[in-house]
Amino acid sequence: MAENGEEKLLAVARHIAKTLGQNDTMADDILQIFSNFDGRFSREKLSENMLDDNNPRGCAALDRDLHSLDRQISQYVALDHPIWAHTADSSAFLDAIDDLIRTVRDWSPMAADKSVGACLARPDDLMQQAMFRVENEFRSLMDRRAESFELSRNNHESTGNLSFDSDDDNGENEEGLLHNGADLDHQIPVAQPVTDYDIIIDALPSGTINDLHEIAKRMIAAGFGKECSHVYSTCRREFLEESVSRLGLQKLSIDEVQKMPWLELEDEIDRWIKAANVALRILFPSERRLCDRVFFGFSSAADLSFMEVCRGSTIQLLNFADAIAIGSRSPERLFKVLDVFETLRDLMPEFDSVFSDQYCLVLRNKAITIWKRLGEAIRGIFMELENLIRRDPAKAAVPGGGLHPITRYVMNYLRAACRSRQTLEQVFDESSVVVPSNKLDDRRVSSSSMSVQMAWIMELLESNLEMKSKIYRDSALCSVFMMNNGRYIVQKVKGSELESLLGDDWIRKHTAKVRQYCTNYQRSSWNKILGTLKLDNSSLASNAIANSVKEKIKSFNSQFEDVCKAQSSWVVFDEQLREELRISVSRLLLPAYRNFIGRLQCIPEIGRNADRLIRYGPEDVEGRINGLFEGGTVSSGGRK
Repeated sequence: MAENGEEKLLAVARHIAKTLGQNDTMADDILQIFSNFDGRFSREKLSENMLDDNNPRGCAALDRDLHSLDRQISQYVALDHPIWAHTADSSAFLDAIDDLIRTVRDWSPMAADKSVGACLARPDDLMQQAMFRVENEFRSLMDRRAESFELSRNNHESTGNLSFDSDDDNGENEEGLLHNGADLDHQIPVAQPVTDYDIIIDALPSGTINDLHEIAKRMIAAGFGKECSHVYSTCRREFLEESVSRLGLQKLSIDEVQKMPWLELEDEIDRWIKAANVALRILFPSERRLCDRVFFGFSSAADLSFMEVCRGSTIQLLNFADAIAIGSRSPERLFKVLDVFETLRDLMPEFDSVFSDQYCLVLRNKAITIWKRLGEAIRGIFMELENLIRRDPAKAAVPGGGLHPITRYVMNYLRAACRSRQTLEQVFDESSVVVPSNKLDDRRVSSSSMSVQMAWIMELLESNLEMKSKIYRDSALCSVFMMNNGRYIVQKVKGSELESLLGDDWIRKHTAKVRQYCTNYQRSSWNKILGTLKLDNSSLASNAIANSVKEKIKSFNSQFEDVCKAQSSWVVFDEQLREELRISVSRLLLPAYRNFIGRLQCIPEIGRNADRLIRYGPEDVEGRINGLFEGGTVSSGGRK
């Protein structure tokens, strides 16, 4: 070996002298420099046959080395059992590959010499055979099921045996994948509930990872890095896709997702959220760590391999989110779309950290694009809600002037939506909400986009209710309808996120509107009745006064009966408002009525006949008023 080494050294020196020497004199000078530098470079040895391209002596050492390596490598290539089953065999095989790589590398600078170039053509086939065998060994190690697996925290501190079992049986915990490590053929790990994402799964034993690294190092050095990366990514991709499938997520195209019935899609979204969290927080970081260990020292190969491993599963997850983003804008889908948006938003740090290299840039950008598209979908859903309010027709009047279904729907919808206020503010702030300036008065410039959006929806709802109120022919019932719905809106705003979004001024303004509707109701219903209780202080004859009072009491009895009969079927849903309204009517009517019947009883011409004219005593009037707005028929309770 020492002789071969010196022969290589002399051959290199002769090659340098021959290559750099433009003429015989320059070549001779270079040889003299080598001779002065090291005694082994004697001019006799260096000059010997240097210029004879046909002399095979310069290739003799190379030929001997290649013959020896061919014999060593061929015996391992021909083995019918895994080389890595025995440490001694694998070490010797790797040493032989190292020698072959080193030999080709050392002699390649002299490939211009015909004799050396002819010799260097021989190891190509040998290298191909060696790489084909180590590729199979690499694949075998990748496919081999580990007898045990390791779990560690992100800080890589040992945790011992960490169980993924959970005491929570309500199914709300995320589900994750544990590699049970059995070496049975194609055994698939079983999914168990996961509550802690701060873990890393080592799906292969450390010894196997070290073996894979040693093979990868040789394949890359031999120029077979792409082949190594392909084998690695193929094996790990199958494992990863199997793992994601075990989390319950189906492989669905965008078109298939959009055609799913909504109830099924809701369940699929829940499974997607769990799968996305486990994949981005556990599976992908674990694959990144494994990839970095196998390809340690070869960052480009590691990045490319990792991208190929995770690309399919990542695109599957992102395509599902994209299908949700470009799907129906129906308002009832808002809350699930918000769930998908928030999940993707919360996973953005994981996308940034796990997919940080140049090869994964396209995946990271795709995630950001779809996340923004989900934001557009949320804004689109609110636009559809606006259209729903605008288009809701004024068909039939709500019986008794009660609460309209659209009021209940919109207010409960907004209250529920505002539980995700932080998310919605983020969504609306990314796109300015355009509201017609003539629709929102005195809106502060400092208002957030979400505040403006909520106020605008309130304006649309109020306008729609005003249109519906015109169906009622009775102006008093129209006021009751607006009073009911206005009260409901204010009550729903209070004590929720809507209160802080819309502000105290908004609440005061709309509370005042409700009071105005109450006043309008009283005027429409009771002013005419109050008019019948007014007595003229004229100088009419006593008989004329008596006749006038008789007509007035009869008119009162008739009108009061009609109003009570009609309004007993009207509805005021809010108990406090109903009581306040009754008290207000009583305070308005009873004093005037008591005064009227007192004057009536004092008229001589009526005298003892007063009881026959007075159908309702003050207590009866009050009782009838207290029976209003119950939504049903109340007995007359009048005096006979």
